[in-house]
Amino acid sequence: MEVVIREATADDYEVLCELFDEVDALHRDNLPQIFQKPTGPVREQEYYRGLITDENVGLFVAEVNERAVGFVHAVIRDTPAIPILVPRRYAIVDSIGVRSDFRGGGIGRMLMHRIHEWAIVKGAIAIELNVHEFNRGAISFYRKLGYDTVSQRMSKFLDR
Repeated sequence: MEVVIREATADDYEVLCELFDEVDALHRDNLPQIFQKPTGPVREQEYYRGLITDENVGLFVAEVNERAVGFVHAVIRDTPAIPILVPRRYAIVDSIGVRSDFRGGGIGRMLMHRIHEWAIVKGAIAIELNVHEFNRGAISFYRKLGYDTVSQRMSKFLDR
């Protein structure tokens, strides 16, 4: 199976909405108090156009036989000018997804490798990401790629 990783284009809007929705569904199913199914598109076209035109956003598509089967989306950030923070440029992986019938074949690893290359070119010295605690498969995947837990984000819903 030959996998091609390429930059997303305007023509990828609909297929990327399908891929985003597969990732979104996992989050909706596991955290319905936070995530809901949108009444319209999963990502507005204007939002998508902003992603593909922003030089600090990396959005890459994985294709098998010219069919989009995965994606990765990351953003370059610089630390704010706060004295306690070491000035640095880093990338944040916002989202990654591989169609369920293509998982386990190394496509996610290839997408992450591509975003690592992109981040280096952009001057990043690190890559960060958030992963929800329920997503044990993703946590295992990231650990295999060398990611470690740096902090934990905690939440409590208030009684009303």
